Amino acid sequence: MGPAATVEFLNILITKYPANCDQEYPKIFLLMNPQIPDRNKALFENGENPTPYLKEGLYTLKKWGADFLAVPCNAAHYFIDTFIDELNTPFIHIIEQTIIKAKRISPNGAWIISTLSTRKTNLYGKYARKEDYILFYPDWKLLEDIQKAVDLVKAGNIKESGKRLEPLLKKLWKEKNVPIIAGCTELPLAYKEANLPTDLMISSLEALADGCIDFWLKGLFS
Repeated sequence: MGPAATVEFLNILITKYPANCDQEYPKIFLLMNPQIPDRNKALFENGENPTPYLKEGLYTLKKWGADFLAVPCNAAHYFIDTFIDELNTPFIHIIEQTIIKAKRISPNGAWIISTLSTRKTNLYGKYARKEDYILFYPDWKLLEDIQKAVDLVKAGNIKESGKRLEPLLKKLWKEKNVPIIAGCTELPLAYKEANLPTDLMISSLEALADGCIDFWLKGLFS
């Protein structure tokens, strides 16, 4: 849905996949549809429901021959969760994968930053409870500022997004010095442009890529 985040996801996937030549990489079907209705507007402004578009996209990928599915957008999973059981195809869940990764990296908990819609739906809280994992939440005012950083990435202004994000995260670390989960797939791109330590960010994009690679290498879809 977010073009920059989708391209970054594919870059991570290809970079981390253990292949020595073209033929050793998996076949990947990509359906990138930025016209899927805005998830924030759907939840906050009575905007169009993106569910039919998400369902159509995932079923299209199934028709193309996908053995398993993944969506590099956190907020979309609120809507996908309403029909995920209907797919009858393995689905690598970005929130589940990110919580598992965060628990391994920082057992004592992590900050979760995201879009307003992801926070409102408590997607991360739901999956954190399943893993008995502690999350720390920024206040709504700070989260609104983080949303502005996300919007800048979507508008193609990643450098400015990084500048906006940097002081916000430093403020959180003064309160509690634990890693930050980038619970929106635009946020890892903004983080890379900020002057911040790489080991204090847990990327949902990277967690999803790791989950896909692990699933593929284990042949769990066969």
